[in-house]
Amino acid sequence: MKRYLNILTFFLLLSTVLVAQDANDIFRAAGTPENPKVQIVWNRYNNYNGLTAICQKLSAAHPDLVRMASIGKSFMGKDIWVLTVTDFKKGKPEEKPAYYLDGNIHSNEIQGSEMALYTAWYLAESYNSIAFIKELLGDKVFYIIPTINPDARDHYMKEPNSPHSPRSGLIPIDNDRDGLVNEDGFQDLDGNGHITQMIRKSATGRFKKDPTDPRRIIPAKVDEMGDYQLLGFEAIDKDGDGRVGEDGTGSYDPNRDWGWKWQPNYIQGGAYKYPFSIPENRAVRDFVMAHPNIAGAQSFHNSGGMMLRGPGAEEDAGTYNADDARIYDAIGKKGEHLIPGYRYLVVYKDMYTVWGGELDWFYGSRGVYTFSNELFNSYQYFHNKEERGQGQDDVYEFDKSLLFGDALVEWKEIDHPQYGKIEVGGFKKNFSRADPGFLLESDAHRNMSFCIYHAYNMPKLEIQEVTEKNLGGGLTEVTAVVVNKRMLPTHASHDLKNKIERPDYISIEGAKVVAGLVVDNRDLNIVREQKNNPSVMEVDNIPGLGAVTVRWIISSGAKYSIKVDSKKGGVAVKQR
Repeated sequence: MKRYLNILTFFLLLSTVLVAQDANDIFRAAGTPENPKVQIVWNRYNNYNGLTAICQKLSAAHPDLVRMASIGKSFMGKDIWVLTVTDFKKGKPEEKPAYYLDGNIHSNEIQGSEMALYTAWYLAESYNSIAFIKELLGDKVFYIIPTINPDARDHYMKEPNSPHSPRSGLIPIDNDRDGLVNEDGFQDLDGNGHITQMIRKSATGRFKKDPTDPRRIIPAKVDEMGDYQLLGFEAIDKDGDGRVGEDGTGSYDPNRDWGWKWQPNYIQGGAYKYPFSIPENRAVRDFVMAHPNIAGAQSFHNSGGMMLRGPGAEEDAGTYNADDARIYDAIGKKGEHLIPGYRYLVVYKDMYTVWGGELDWFYGSRGVYTFSNELFNSYQYFHNKEERGQGQDDVYEFDKSLLFGDALVEWKEIDHPQYGKIEVGGFKKNFSRADPGFLLESDAHRNMSFCIYHAYNMPKLEIQEVTEKNLGGGLTEVTAVVVNKRMLPTHASHDLKNKIERPDYISIEGAKVVAGLVVDNRDLNIVREQKNNPSVMEVDNIPGLGAVTVRWIISSGAKYSIKVDSKKGGVAVKQR
């Protein structure tokens, strides 16, 4: 009987943690869902199955706000999930300006997936309690892909790896061209699941253990002898070429595969066979091409605490013209305010040259204002701006004082088949690039807020004014003013220059149209007539925080409607 009661008690306790808490037991924290339908702990990371389960739970719990679909298959056959997040009861998703968001293009850059999912979760769970979110989802749609590299995400989490490897997917690559693939990668020599550093005692070594913190290897001074040699990450020279770890998993860079200013591997290291030769990137490309309503985009990476925009190469600087740069600057500077310690940077100016990058493809090929946020940096350790970007002292102190040594593997002596007696140790794969658990939700919320600011400022079109003037002879002059109430135009300047997307349509239905005109100056009555199909006026662009005016001469139609239809600006209708 006692055993039965213990089992019953266990299941009763278990049931209480699997459901939402009693609302009477909760005091709501500002800006946070009070009692979400989908209870998720945002201080840890999820493998592919975990991400899939969260997507399924969100779409099941919020069918009017979240829908789940697959955009294609990975190299290993995993579905690449997309969550469409919007108020499905208010307009068609394809007729709303869309914000695209993905994470985890590099397999070791894992927290982008959690931040993407946090965005979907927060939008859905805050819909009923925060008026701003309800309005946002009425106006806009979010396409959120938590991981576009699902195979390698699982490999990174489940197999031995370092914080920095692998970055690629799992397509086999013969990186050293010896006819074998993936045969000389890193090896977990001490069996702890992490690829750490190898060091060896050496009379001519140029490094030593820090006397104040022996966990740390530091360079010897110029005028003193060291006693250790650095051997790199744990590995064995299996192919006998004198090098270790040079032919590891993948060994290409999926962020050098995009079809904008792509260059082959001998020019751009990491490039694969040809643009979009990687199946996961092809799936994203096809999805984006099928959704011309995408007006803003974000791809989450790590690390460094940056909001990056293109161009990736100086030779491409002319693509990002002054008009578009002003919009990028406004969003980027806002991001520096929203995410303390992050910096707004231009890739080629402030970092290095990148050919065939995702953010350049989104902007160059589709005219979409796009950022890549590099998540987490050393500023997050102790919020000391003067030490931002330095970090080595802070890293060890942070691990010691705030993680209590959990991020580091202590030095351990082992026998290496080629190097003899060595020591292995150093930071685990889940630290230095990825957010520690207690900082993950904060970083996710701030980066989400940056994305929401961008998404909010995508076009919002309204037919603000419709006036009529009797011209006599049975003719009426109808003038309509269409206003864009947000910062982003319906067409980026680069889009206009290259005619990437069709013009915006402003049409009148239910009236017999004699003539149609674009009004360039209403005060001076300067107009341009559109002779072909005058009932559907074509305008090149509806500027951010600006307006366009069109006019029709109609001969009949006491009741008519006016409609504006913009691929990136959405659809608005006004009845008369």
